[in-house]
Amino acid sequence: MRVLALDYGSARCGAAVSDPTGTLATPLEPVVRPGTKVGLRQIAALAAELGAERIVVGLPVSLSGGDSAQTREARQFADRLATVTRIPIELYDERFTTSLAQQAGGEASLDSRAAAVLLDEWLNVRGTAADRGGSGVLDQEHHARDSRGPR
Repeated sequence: MRVLALDYGSARCGAAVSDPTGTLATPLEPVVRPGTKVGLRQIAALAAELGAERIVVGLPVSLSGGDSAQTREARQFADRLATVTRIPIELYDERFTTSLAQQAGGEASLDSRAAAVLLDEWLNVRGTAADRGGSGVLDQEHHARDSRGPR
């Protein structure tokens, strides 16, 4: 399954895509001003062009696991994105992805490297849980997704 991961920020949104087997995460060019109508359409077009079957949006929960202003903004972004694409959208805890991307280094933008870390973690958890017969989505993400309503 090809997945598009997004590390949302109001100025820039990092992006990464998985290979068709769902094994590798590759950073892409970030999308500028992703919350605007133009930005949302660019992301929807990118997802369609890539053949993404799912979009994973990083959810910046606090270290204690609670919501913050950024968490609410990311949820609102995901809701707005859902109005311009029929591709299922899933929220996923993105704690520490930016610091891990900084440590790893690389040529791509930090935002997109963070999206690749997010996607890599999502793919690893999903594969591990799928091997156990689960959905691969952490309970916290089920709760976050449920609070946004059906997709």
